[in-house]
Amino acid sequence: MGTRPIGPLLIGMALPMIASMLMQALYNVVDSIFVSQVSEAALTAVGLAFPIQNLMIAVGVGTGVGVNALLSKSLGEKNFEQADRAADNGIFLALVSTVVFMVLGGLFSGAYFRVQNVSAAVGEAGEAYLFIVTVFSIGVFGQTMLEKLLSATGRTLLSMICQMVGAVTNIILDPIMIFGLLGCPAMGVAGAAWATVIGQCLAFALGLYLQQFHNKEVKLTVRGILRPHAATIRRIYAIGFPSIAMTSVGSVMTFCMNQVLLIFSETATAVFGVYFKLQSFVFMPIFGLNNAMVPIISYNYGALHPDRMKTTMRLSMALGEGFMLIGFAVFQLLPGVLLGFFNASEAMLAIGEPALRIISTSFLVAGICVVCGSVFQAVGQGMFSLIVSVARQLLVLVPLAYLFSFTGKLEVVWWSFPAAEVVSLLMTLFFMARVEKTILHPLAEKAKAAA
Repeated sequence: MGTRPIGPLLIGMALPMIASMLMQALYNVVDSIFVSQVSEAALTAVGLAFPIQNLMIAVGVGTGVGVNALLSKSLGEKNFEQADRAADNGIFLALVSTVVFMVLGGLFSGAYFRVQNVSAAVGEAGEAYLFIVTVFSIGVFGQTMLEKLLSATGRTLLSMICQMVGAVTNIILDPIMIFGLLGCPAMGVAGAAWATVIGQCLAFALGLYLQQFHNKEVKLTVRGILRPHAATIRRIYAIGFPSIAMTSVGSVMTFCMNQVLLIFSETATAVFGVYFKLQSFVFMPIFGLNNAMVPIISYNYGALHPDRMKTTMRLSMALGEGFMLIGFAVFQLLPGVLLGFFNASEAMLAIGEPALRIISTSFLVAGICVVCGSVFQAVGQGMFSLIVSVARQLLVLVPLAYLFSFTGKLEVVWWSFPAAEVVSLLMTLFFMARVEKTILHPLAEKAKAAA
């Protein structure tokens, strides 16, 4: 990561991660496609459960980002003891996260749906789905952490294999467990949840095997996992907490948006849930790109190579915007086709087609914001990412959507998304200038002096 040309290095590391993230997006969408064949109420239930699933992903991925960055930086500094300690503590934190969500999901899944004032059919299906994915969350936290350990040392192909195994397992089991094929009882929405957690647990087991036998730079030990190191945990969360908070803010935003949309109809919330599934095909490739970019930037930050950091950033932004332009074109030209995959009724199409076209205008500037957010984390300035995320989703998007709802026109509510993205871009550019002035420029001077 310190010598190979940036273009081939970034693309070589990113392609497996992009493929795995696209597979992740696919099996998220396939879940909803199969569930939509049960009923629109089932589709709405899964959509309303999404904020809690997103919160679990926030904790898992955010902690993994902190471990990834600390581990990569430690390897760049040739501090192998710290690298191993970061990996051990990452597994410990994944186990702690599992216990927390097991307890919360077991006790409060039903209450979560009752407070949203939804129909009995939606509430019953949603409670069953949410209970399973939270109580059996060991797979999602373990899988996420092991993938980050593998990608931190450049083994993104192995990380991709883990994710693809989990995704393919879920896709195969979905129709079997939802509709009761091959002798399996028909479980409906609960079947989708079981397919998800089984796939995640299988990916976790495979990731553990690959980490221990094919990742030579980092070794996990039972003793290290069971003896948490407070200073290392603080360093992990100093980097990872902003990422957790950012994605958690997304969960809060989604919950609040669902409440605004329920003013209009449950079908509107179903459309919103479908949009989030579909937009993952646009954003997941950029997240995969970022997963490759962060260890490269972190390594070269520790190794005092600011020029390589800047080259990585510029190339990542260009690629990110390219993905976004493709997504924008598809959402503008084919919204009816996209919604048709989810067995959309005439009412759902009437709401969904303008929604997808309006919201997707925000894609035009989102690529820069997403890439820069990961750059902030890679250089230890994750708080910038958090500030931008909170401002965009909670201080602009949700209040605007609520105000626009008073017009009585649902189409007006969707315009809150592009408006919030413009605010995000302005703030991102401001913080990027701060990073250039306070980190990249002094680092270049330090590297010049060292030479």
